[in-house]
Amino acid sequence: MSKKTLVIGASLKDSRYSNFVIHRLVDKNHEVVAIGLREGNISGVEVQTELKNFNDIDTVTLYLNPQRQDSYYEYVIALHPERVIFNPGTENPEFYQILRKANIKVEVACTLVLLSTNQY
Repeated sequence: MSKKTLVIGASLKDSRYSNFVIHRLVDKNHEVVAIGLREGNISGVEVQTELKNFNDIDTVTLYLNPQRQDSYYEYVIALHPERVIFNPGTENPEFYQILRKANIKVEVACTLVLLSTNQY
């Protein structure tokens, strides 16, 4: 089943994991929206630079280090996703607590692994 996913920290650089994950999500027929530092296109997904009020987000997958996440706390909670995935290097216990208080599931995992093992 397709889960609309927001990738935060999307990079236009082909060598970045956030770029890989957008390709894999699209390959698996998931609807994808993305926010990054630069506008562009990855596998047909327009990367936005502003925090847009996306609707029906099931999953937010993070590719931002913890020091850059605090400015996204309120934004992510306002989207009311089912879950937030903290990929390797993004682990943030403070944000976990905030999300859990908002009844949002926290997963500390690698989105690429979840996709490749059909656990997404």
